[in-house]
Amino acid sequence: MEYNEQIKIKNTVRLRQMLKDLPQFMSEFYKGISDRISYRTRTSYASDFKLFFDYICSIKNKKMHELSIDDLGKISVEDIEDFMEYISLYEKNRDGKVILLKNDEKGKARKLSSLRTLFHYFYKKRKIKSNPAELVDLPKLHEKAIVRLEVDEVSKLLDEVEDGKNLTERQMKFHEKTKVRDLAIITLLLGTGMRISECIGININDINFNTNSIKIIRKGGNESIIYFGDEVLKALLNYLKQRENIQAIDGHEHALFLSLHRKRITDRALQNLVKKYAKIVTPLKKISPHKLRSTYGTNLYRETGDIYLVADILGHKDINTTKKHYASMDEDRKRLAAKVVKLRES
Repeated sequence: MEYNEQIKIKNTVRLRQMLKDLPQFMSEFYKGISDRISYRTRTSYASDFKLFFDYICSIKNKKMHELSIDDLGKISVEDIEDFMEYISLYEKNRDGKVILLKNDEKGKARKLSSLRTLFHYFYKKRKIKSNPAELVDLPKLHEKAIVRLEVDEVSKLLDEVEDGKNLTERQMKFHEKTKVRDLAIITLLLGTGMRISECIGININDINFNTNSIKIIRKGGNESIIYFGDEVLKALLNYLKQRENIQAIDGHEHALFLSLHRKRITDRALQNLVKKYAKIVTPLKKISPHKLRSTYGTNLYRETGDIYLVADILGHKDINTTKKHYASMDEDRKRLAAKVVKLRES
């Protein structure tokens, strides 16, 4: 079974389990959005809805299974605003322990967006008379500085993966077994800007060495072809020589990148892999696979100045997402332009 099909089944099972903890009318909502919302987004919605309806149950003195579509219709703007305040800092019982959880502006904005989708659906279906979520303002998001690697840091990172000279004694024991694979992964991420999920999902037969291209499954499930250069080519070929001698566990035979357990490498393992090397090279920067993606986008924009090309290759559906990320670079280009034109010869 293909990896993406396995993920789809896993998410379907997880979502069905999550629906058992939500009001019964939510099944109608999920049937209605199933053809246009990805599985990952649907499960994210379910987590947000569970938090929201737990809160509503507490203030309305009801149990989850007692909530009906009429109760949804009675929820006011004030109820949602109070919920938004509540999730700034709240307690949750987890495995018998009470823990404190909080949401920043981004987390609160995502949850309100989920609620807007929910209320809009039932309002459009005329099951409720108003859409109070639409009347609640989104939190103001404070832009964070985009973290990326500088050119010299990229070189140092790749050098560290190759020789591992600054790794601990324990890390070095594994390094000899994984350095070729690790170098292929990090070179691929830096050389294509692909997402971590896209990298994990690659099968050996997805690579076409005649055209230096890879078929990937984008966020949302669409297929796309991306191309790579000579440095990525070299790293992949070196790894494939090693990969040919590894007999993967049943169900993982086609996976390109394997763990030491001979299974397809996981999201967490890849995250840890990148952080392990990056922490040595840039201890003050929190570098994740996504930051390697930002590094690629930055380098591509510097070389081409084509924001639409960057958006296309990174798989951004909205060009404004790309512009937001590279707006600071545009300012640098504008300042440079101001210095280029001379009005008088000196």
